Amino acid sequence: MMRLAVLSFVFSFMIFTANSAQAAKDCYSPVEAEAEQGIRIHSELMVIGLNCQHMGQRKGMNLYSTYRQFTADHADLFARYEEIILSRFKTDGVKKPEAALNTLRTSFANKISKDVAKMRPDIFCSRYAPRIVQAADMKHADLRKWAATIYESHPVSKPVCKS
Repeated sequence: MMRLAVLSFVFSFMIFTANSAQAAKDCYSPVEAEAEQGIRIHSELMVIGLNCQHMGQRKGMNLYSTYRQFTADHADLFARYEEIILSRFKTDGVKKPEAALNTLRTSFANKISKDVAKMRPDIFCSRYAPRIVQAADMKHADLRKWAATIYESHPVSKPVCKS
């Protein structure tokens, strides 16, 4: 009887563990969600910088150069975000995690590029270029707070796991 109870417990534990692993695979931890959003922000700012680099010329600044400096200032944070997402891809069994990360970045860039295509360049740049100037002034903590904020219009690929 005791043996049956132990086997029953072990079997139940295995099912619970398998279900928990599947549930964790279906959602992001808050850190993973922040990492994906950070990569999205970085990708979007690149597109904005490239398309609107002329916007600051009267003030002696090139927005793409400003974006590049922003990237250099936060390179360690962006590298960490990439490590987090690559780790998640590996955990999920993605065969080519680096390629999947590149695809993710490209999809983020393509999304904002569609906005570029729908608007006149001057309208797009007047709407989006200020993001580069704002981002350039951010400290790591500010950027992390921005990346950790999930907006309805910019959801992450997976829901955030409930605690």
